[in-house]
Amino acid sequence: MFAWLEITGFCNLECVQCYANSSPQGDHGTMTDADWFRVMDELAATGVRDVQFIGGEPTLHPSFPAYVRHARTKGMRIEVFSNMTHIRDEAWEVLQLPEVRLAFSYYSDWAQDHDDVTKSKGSHARTRANVEKAKQLGIPMRGSIIRVLTDQRSKPAETDLLEIGIRDVRTDKLRPFGRGAAGKNPDIKKLCGRCGRGKIAIGPDGDVWPCVFARWMSIGNVHEKNVEEIYYGVPNRLVRAELEEAFPHTIVDGKPKCLPDCNPSFETCSPQTVCAPDAACGPTKKKNEVQLSPTRSVRYANPGVSGTDC
Repeated sequence: MFAWLEITGFCNLECVQCYANSSPQGDHGTMTDADWFRVMDELAATGVRDVQFIGGEPTLHPSFPAYVRHARTKGMRIEVFSNMTHIRDEAWEVLQLPEVRLAFSYYSDWAQDHDDVTKSKGSHARTRANVEKAKQLGIPMRGSIIRVLTDQRSKPAETDLLEIGIRDVRTDKLRPFGRGAAGKNPDIKKLCGRCGRGKIAIGPDGDVWPCVFARWMSIGNVHEKNVEEIYYGVPNRLVRAELEEAFPHTIVDGKPKCLPDCNPSFETCSPQTVCAPDAACGPTKKKNEVQLSPTRSVRYANPGVSGTDC
């Protein structure tokens, strides 16, 4: 079982596609340190082995190092999804613990593209510098190339990360939730269909969702009930039934089928994945093989349009 722990709604960036609507105006919510420690204890008791700390920018939460250390005492494998622009020394320390890895979004090898998505000049340079630092420190990482802009240089971005030495690079589409929905109401058909099955998400105010993207489908709140009650409770069963009706092809022989759009973390389903140049899976493009695009004006892709390279 897998859990997203969205420990904050605060972020130093304001990316145009953010499904959580995180921004510098966000906050850490109503969950106290004691609440998060209790929730992690309950998750471990329920059989959760894998957690992802997200936000907002999780490394900017003042208790982030303590949360990571507590999760490790429960034997959990941890992934931290960071924008990699502002990582404090105490965060670097816990990121080097065993069974801890980093994930990050990357938009282009061109700084202008990346900065246009994050709405922060210089964010590309800071992200890339910290990716290189994490690589030097031996921290396991995966990079996610998210298609947000039209004519986006996703292939050169992929090559850029591979040549830094990132061994796990994935290409994903824009998810039409939060700011990524461009003002439209959330659409259940834009989910993968497996929400609430072996995974849950917990937000900074204690709200529990079947998935970080399905934020309108509340199944409880950890201020009121424990994790096990929520996961096995009626609201989550109703959500599953609604999803089964919307995605009948996700259930095969009574079991949920793994879909390409279902991408929590670790060994679960993932979008297109490629290996680094020195990996056993085969060669990748060299830098001089990448076709460069002419300078262009920035346009945003339509929410929900795949645009993947596979």
